[in-house]
Amino acid sequence: MARKLYMRFPGGRAKALTLSYDDGVEQDIRLMDILDRHGLRCTFNLNSGCYAAEGHTYAPGTIHRRLPASRVSQLYATDRHEVAVHSLTHPRLEVLPPSAVTQEVLQDRLNLEAQFGRIVRGMAYPYGSWSDAVVDCLRACGIAYARTTASTGRFDVPTDWLRMPATCHHGDARLPELTSRFLEMKPGDKPQLFYLWGHSYEFEANDNWDIIERFAEQTGGRDDIWYATNIEIYDYVQDFNRLLWSADMCRVTNPTARTLYLRGEGKDFSLNPGETAVL
Repeated sequence: MARKLYMRFPGGRAKALTLSYDDGVEQDIRLMDILDRHGLRCTFNLNSGCYAAEGHTYAPGTIHRRLPASRVSQLYATDRHEVAVHSLTHPRLEVLPPSAVTQEVLQDRLNLEAQFGRIVRGMAYPYGSWSDAVVDCLRACGIAYARTTASTGRFDVPTDWLRMPATCHHGDARLPELTSRFLEMKPGDKPQLFYLWGHSYEFEANDNWDIIERFAEQTGGRDDIWYATNIEIYDYVQDFNRLLWSADMCRVTNPTARTLYLRGEGKDFSLNPGETAVL
């Protein structure tokens, strides 16, 4: 009889939380401080061709204030958060020919990798717009995942990583109810992922910084949640999917370099790198 086997996140946790914020704006400074105080982790999606000029002063009342390259290098150079592609100049990618899409994505990736000295493999679509042809270009550019602006209101672990939806935008009226439901859920078999996205300048525009303050305070500092960046979740899921199973699903080998966690037949298991277990 087929066994029912489910992924667990690091430490055997049934829940994970990740955030994704776009454009590289001044308000990210305050957002990052809030996240760091509560132990949340975020992916920041940057347009390296849109940085503000050094020394640029914005007119009073300007809300969308992009950071200059020097400040970007300082702010996002942290192991707590991820830097990801958002295209070079923030166009609607689906209206561009493949060559232009490739230029927008690959040049942004090259710039960010040179700026931060790390490998950049994630992305968020500018305006959330994409097409199958755009997805093909991303795959050719070595992009592992790409977030859309679709909000499911669910806590599903992504399966189509280059057309990846989120749970909700921070301005979604459902956010309080979804947060409570996520926190109150009893660990079941299926893993649960809360994915929140937005733009930090929206908090200033709408005078509602309390939304993210409250969300971070409610969800942060909990032992039952894995706080991770987008790429950390992607890499863990990919490694879990590399587990090697016997035909009867009674024996499993972990061929990866990380400890993996799973739940089967009502019990939790962990597998060290290279370990084989009989379930």
